Amino acid sequence: MSRFFVDAADVGENSIFIYSKEDIKHMGKVLRLKEGDKIEISDSAQWEYQAEICAMEADVVEALILDKQKFAREPEARVTLFQGIPKQSKMETIIQKSVELGMFSLIPVFMERTVVVDKGNFSKKQQRWQRIAAESVKQCRRGIIPEIKDPLKLPNVIQALSAFDLVLFPYENETGRTIKDSLRSQEKRPKDIALIIGPEGGFSQQEAEMLKQAGADRVSLGKTILRTETAGPAALAMIMYELEL
Repeated sequence: MSRFFVDAADVGENSIFIYSKEDIKHMGKVLRLKEGDKIEISDSAQWEYQAEICAMEADVVEALILDKQKFAREPEARVTLFQGIPKQSKMETIIQKSVELGMFSLIPVFMERTVVVDKGNFSKKQQRWQRIAAESVKQCRRGIIPEIKDPLKLPNVIQALSAFDLVLFPYENETGRTIKDSLRSQEKRPKDIALIIGPEGGFSQQEAEMLKQAGADRVSLGKTILRTETAGPAALAMIMYELEL
């Protein structure tokens, strides 16, 4: 059953209205949906619905609510991935896999060893990454579309870390402490978690020290050195296994 996302304001007492031109076109020309067909709809906040299409117009689709329940597939832990910006299409892979694994949001980060340069068109990349996140959500049927936020530099990231219950910093020079060790040492279950991953080449020594001084918990992802496009999804899988399964 196909899944669509709307704003909570588009949900009425008995019906839901879909206004996205892209979704309406996809419903009619690709999926060949028609009146009487059933679909799934998320309000992007906390509720998901089973609904039946009762009217299809060029600018709006109306669906009758058949069933309503709270999100069934969203993890309780909200993990924000601060991803050192990698080269080429690696970020697309990171986003696809991280969305499937339960990432809450992603913030691209410019670091000392970041090769990519912002030439004034970075917003186009961000828009493309957001579309990839939306496509990945529809495939795995999550309740929300993780937001791909504006890029930051590492000093700005450090200023934002106080908002999180736990900050995890996978570092290749850490050999003892694991993500499991960190999570199990917390006095209470962390809800908002920051996960900071370096670009190709990893963190500089100065960046590693800055993160340590900011209170980030330095952890190991295992005996081997992982690529940047592997490290984030691997760490997310470890977090979700420990907290959600």
